[in-house]
Formats: sequence, C-alpha cells, structure tokens
Amino acid sequence: MLNETIKTLRKNKGFTQEELANRLNVVRQTVSKWEKGYSVPDAELLKKIADVLETDVSALLGGSVAVDANVDMVAEQLSRINEQLVIKNRRSRRVWKTIGIVFLAIIIIQLLLTIVGGVAFNAYKFDSQAPVEQYSEKILP
Repeated sequence: MLNETIKTLRKNKGFTQEELANRLNVVRQTVSKWEKGYSVPDAELLKKIADVLETDVSALLGGSVAVDANVDMVAEQLSRINEQLVIKNRRSRRVWKTIGIVFLAIIIIQLLLTIVGGVAFNAYKFDSQAPVEQYSEKILP
C-alpha cells in the first residue's frame, strides 16, 4: 500500500525516481525498493517524502488520520522498529567479528606450531648411510 502510494504521488508530481531520490538525499535504488515493496522508509524519511510530495504522512500510509498526534505516533513506531533493526545488525556484526577473530587466531597458532615442528624435525635429520654413533654424539653430550 505504501509502495503504491509513493509511486502514484511521485508520478502525479512528474518526478522520476532519480529526481525524488535526489530531493531525499538517497540513491535511486532506494526509491525503487520502496515502490516495489522490498523495504520501507524510516520515520524521518517518511516526513521528508510527505514534504516533497506535498502530502501528509497519514496519506502515505494509506490511512485517513484526522489528528496529527497519530501521525507522530506512527512515526515513533517506525523509529522504534528501525532502532531494533540497527541493534540486531550490530549484534550480528559483533558475533561474526568474534568468530572471525577466533578463527584467525586458531589459524595463526596452527601455523606457528607447524613451523616450530618443522624446525625441530630438521634439527634431527638422520642420514641412513651414517653410523649410529654419530647421532648418539648429537643427542648425548
């Protein structure tokens, strides 16, 4: 419903998606996503869209709200939803960052152990043609 309203009002004003996007300081793809219903604008952008398209927020949302307090209430609800999404995204990023750091630490430790093992192994190379006494001198002082 919001998507159709934005598209209809934009076309009635004679704006392209690009022009509307420029007036709202967003990219054209954002306006396209709104019009296709893939995403919705946040509360601040709803107010800007209403101003640019010369309508009110309640008309954008498809309702006929008589009191401006209800418009503010809807804007606040959208704002809360947006804040919750931001918090969820932050948590997700933190989890993935922690997983990445742990994984990287494991790889570095494994690499160091491999290098130390290789150095220790090379220190005691045995020659199959050399007599055993030669090696006992290296091992036992």
